[in-house]
Amino acid sequence: MEKALLIGSMGVSMYMRSSYSTDDVKILLKDITGMVLPQSTDEREKLIQSGKHYSEMLPIEYRPSKKYMEAYRQALKHYAKPVADAVAVLAERIVNRHRGDIVLVSLARAGIPIGVLLKRYMEKWHMANVEHYAVSIIKDRGMDDNAMKYILNRHKAEELQFVDGWTGKGAILGELEKCVSAYEGVSSELAVIADPAGVTDLCGTHEDILIPSSCLNCTVSGLISRTFLRDDIIGKNDFHGAVYYGELTDADLSYDFINAIEEYFSYPAVSKGNDTSVIKDSELGGIDEVMRIAEDFSVDDINLIKPSIGETTRVLLRRVPWKVLINEKNKNDEALVHLLRLAEEKGVAVEYYPLVNYKACGIIRKIAEA
Repeated sequence: MEKALLIGSMGVSMYMRSSYSTDDVKILLKDITGMVLPQSTDEREKLIQSGKHYSEMLPIEYRPSKKYMEAYRQALKHYAKPVADAVAVLAERIVNRHRGDIVLVSLARAGIPIGVLLKRYMEKWHMANVEHYAVSIIKDRGMDDNAMKYILNRHKAEELQFVDGWTGKGAILGELEKCVSAYEGVSSELAVIADPAGVTDLCGTHEDILIPSSCLNCTVSGLISRTFLRDDIIGKNDFHGAVYYGELTDADLSYDFINAIEEYFSYPAVSKGNDTSVIKDSELGGIDEVMRIAEDFSVDDINLIKPSIGETTRVLLRRVPWKVLINEKNKNDEALVHLLRLAEEKGVAVEYYPLVNYKACGIIRKIAEA
């Protein structure tokens, strides 16, 4: 695996360690392995809801049970092809938008495996020259300015294309739009595999499909943690930080996931079931549905409501969940098996609710009830 040096105005450092080759992605993060003591889910939740920012802490990595890993493998088996089709549709749309050199900028960490897949598709079917970086963006804290400057010192602004896995409420897109205004010529358009929130037309599908990488944490994302930002560890000239979990090498499935999806790549892209010409058939937008859920369940902070399969999975893996909502018509959907398994393991109530844009929604427990 290449360990290329970054040499620029910020001095000399290395690309963030990961189990990905730098041929696939160059991760612009500071390696803070051993500098931060991970905290339990309950401890972090209390601190978050009392006002401490989530980016100033790191969770203890969830170690999946044998039954949960069986659910993940089934998810990969059933959804590798739909995800591959969505990757192909999205890749074609990006190529058509740029019509020249493309620089994928994945939002760490969920966007990284998606960016790897997009790069491989474009290089295979379009012989395109595609660079791929991963940078940190943190809600309410913004984008890593040092990482952006690093990229813009090497590439034209119009070549950049931001990438993430999916949309929940669309909060990260809103953060991206605020941040990108500082970089002349850079588009805030966000490319995602699944956009159930209905906030971007640059997507593979508007359906709330299961992206199997959402089922796991670092072991499907290059063995790196979620990104970290705290002044005592991240200096003004540093990239945002992350931890490398080398002790989990034996459990790493990062390339297992990439290879499973890539096996189903086809050209030209098949867009059946992935029509992105219309954002939504329903007039109820994603944020409107979140507001309705908040009213129906007397939740006074919409940040506690996390819609979509991907976001619900994150609630169950990282937060203190209160309820999981699913539409009764989807109760036997293979996409929800891992969610139901996690909910069972953690003793979380699963309720039927008439979801429109999403197949699942997680609600975080209020601190007063935690």
